[in-house]
Amino acid sequence: MPGAVKVFGSPSSAEVARVLACLFEKDVEFQLIRVDSFRGSKRMPQYLKLQPHGEALTFEDGNVTLVESRKIIRHIADKYKNQGNPDLIGMGALERSSIEQWLQTEAQSFDVPSADVVYSLAYLPAATTQPNKGAAAADGGRCEEEKNDDGGRDRQYSSQRQGGAGAGGGRDGQMAAAHRQKVEEMKQLFEKSSKELSKVLDIYEQRLEEAEYLAGDKFTLADLSHLPNADRLAADPRTLRMLQSRRNVSRWWADVSGRESWKQVKSLNRPPSAEAPF
Repeated sequence: MPGAVKVFGSPSSAEVARVLACLFEKDVEFQLIRVDSFRGSKRMPQYLKLQPHGEALTFEDGNVTLVESRKIIRHIADKYKNQGNPDLIGMGALERSSIEQWLQTEAQSFDVPSADVVYSLAYLPAATTQPNKGAAAADGGRCEEEKNDDGGRDRQYSSQRQGGAGAGGGRDGQMAAAHRQKVEEMKQLFEKSSKELSKVLDIYEQRLEEAEYLAGDKFTLADLSHLPNADRLAADPRTLRMLQSRRNVSRWWADVSGRESWKQVKSLNRPPSAEAPF
């Protein structure tokens, strides 16, 4: 029934984008009800009637309501298997098993470090996000190591503290110290997550030497599920090199990110509107 499928959320959310890409791949008609997660309590009365826990994503298909994106794309690929891309879920037990294996890898090994890398970058200037020796080694020596001017930053923060200490600037000094602590925390998160992500991408590089896509020679949910976070990695030059430095991963990313379904998802991104229903 046309219009029976509804997606509540923002296309800028990785969870929502994953579901939208699957709907476009399967040529499923749907209604997108944009939910601005930044509106806080202003959206709560209406939206929380639908979703008491306030999740970033809610999916309705007739009498089925789901909130977890990977469960949703499995549901879409299975229920609408006779339309759109027929390969997303696989044709037989062997294909489905391979797809499930790589879906699990994405959820358990790729999702968290990739999200943490992107999150940390929002706080870090470029000079603090060059891979250290450990990260460079984990990345097979592909990423060029650059020295961080820790002393320069220390002098900068010291100057900020001294400037804030005079004429009642104690609060400024505390804010500078808090900012410095946050930057250090994010730097450590970036380095830790980059190492973890590099190990996963090395596994992908080996796999993609053997097959065109992760689960075989066809684009499937295993590839689709990577699109949101991988797109964010590719959007920043500091992490784009993690994809480009691996020949097979780079080839795979150019292929999957160029799919019409993903272009359609990206075209939906726009600033939140004051007229958004929730």
